[in-house]
Amino acid sequence: MKIGVKQYILLAFLLLCTGLSSPAANDRKPKRDAGRDTLYTDIYLDTVNISKVSLPNDYMMIGFEAGAGYNRMQFNPPYSQSWRFSPEYYELTFTRYSKMFGYMPYFGFQLGFAYGHEGYKMEMNEETGYISTISGATECVYDIAEIHTLAHFHYDIGHVKVMLNIGPYAGKRLRIERIGGFVDEDIVHSFLDTDRRFDFGAKAGAGLALAFDPVEFHINAKVRYSWSNLYNPDYLSPYYYSFAYPLDVMVTAGLHFHISRKTGKTNAMLRKEARTIVFGEEKK
Repeated sequence: MKIGVKQYILLAFLLLCTGLSSPAANDRKPKRDAGRDTLYTDIYLDTVNISKVSLPNDYMMIGFEAGAGYNRMQFNPPYSQSWRFSPEYYELTFTRYSKMFGYMPYFGFQLGFAYGHEGYKMEMNEETGYISTISGATECVYDIAEIHTLAHFHYDIGHVKVMLNIGPYAGKRLRIERIGGFVDEDIVHSFLDTDRRFDFGAKAGAGLALAFDPVEFHINAKVRYSWSNLYNPDYLSPYYYSFAYPLDVMVTAGLHFHISRKTGKTNAMLRKEARTIVFGEEKK
């Protein structure tokens, strides 16, 4: 029996329809070629598009740190001075980890409230043998409350975290104490009309942390530089301005508690998922 061209076309069409409608064809999953060992490089696997590519660094935490600081001023004209030790510094923070530009897992931001000190301590000028004073004081301490918003960068190595922070802060000088034998008693704890109480500037720091979910122990060193002069620059003379900008260094330690779960997948999890997509279900 001869089969014409039309019969061949009809037969091929029927076979194609049967194959498309077959349940086995619809349920078939990609597998390795049984006749040969096909290899896929890591470079190829990294190009496989997976819908969720977030890393487990997206979480929030609150923390409390305490420590001490050292204070001095950037004077112009300069005075001979030494670092002044301040035994109190407290900080309450909220930290939010997220990904920069949607895929860099090293970024976050920190909102913090802190209470600490600014100040200066004059010392004897070796050339003149004279100790300078400001409003009769050779030493002065300011209590300051501040709020800061810092960009937070971190790199995790196992349970160890390396951190960098930088950003602006704003605060208010709450209290003043002038120390020295030439201070008028009326102004020992009083601000003058020429004093500036609003404070603002830049803050930066670096630290290490030990992270064991859901608690982290942080140790940080921080630098705070004020852009707010302690007093009106013409308080002594309208012709010769004077400036004093606080510079403070703080060392703190404290605990931070996770208030949300870590989300996302690790690189190892993503690579395993890519292999499953390419090779099919792994054999158990």
